[in-house]
Amino acid sequence: METITGLVLAAGFSRRFGADKRKAPLPGGQTLLATSLSQVLARLPEVWVVLRPEDDRRALGIADGVNLVRGESAALGMGHSLASGIEALDQHSKANAVAIFLGDMPWIADETLARLFAEAGAERIVVPVHQGQPGHPVIFGRRFWPELRRLTGDEGARAVVKAHPNAVIRVEVSDPGVLRDVDVPAALITTL
Repeated sequence: METITGLVLAAGFSRRFGADKRKAPLPGGQTLLATSLSQVLARLPEVWVVLRPEDDRRALGIADGVNLVRGESAALGMGHSLASGIEALDQHSKANAVAIFLGDMPWIADETLARLFAEAGAERIVVPVHQGQPGHPVIFGRRFWPELRRLTGDEGARAVVKAHPNAVIRVEVSDPGVLRDVDVPAALITTL
C-alpha cells in the first residue's frame, strides 16, 4: 500500500475574490479553507498546508494536527508555494506520494478521492479528469518531488505533468467537484 500525504495550497491572495476567501463562511458554518481541509483530514493521516508567513492558523480555522509550511515566496505565485510545500515534505515526510489540493475546492466527492488514492504510486502522476478537463487533486509520486521543488511563478505543476506523459494516470470521474474552485463570491452561492 502506497503512503500518501496531503498538501493543501492556501497561500494565495484572493485578488479576484476581493477579500480573504479562505475565511469566507460556507452554509455549514465552517470557513472555505477549514471545509477544504476537513475533507483532506478525513482521508489522509498526514496533512500539510502552505500559508503566507503572516497567517494565523486559528483565524483560518486550521486544526492543531495539521502541519504548517510558511510560503516565504507566496506572493510570487503558486509555483513558489508548491515548491516550498514539497521542500518541507521532502525533509519531513516518509510518504511515497503527495496529493496536491487547493484550499478553495471543498466539493470533491469522497469516492473520487478513494479512486484517485488507489492509483497513487511513487512512479506515477494521477490526474482526475471530468468531462475532458483535468482537475484536482493531482497526486505526484515521490520520483517527481525534485522537479516540483524547482517550480516558480504562477504556473503550478502543469509542466511536470507535461514532461512525463508515460507516468500520467488519468482517472475519468463524474465529479464536477474536481474542477470547482472559488475565485469570486458568487461561486459560494451555488453548492453541489
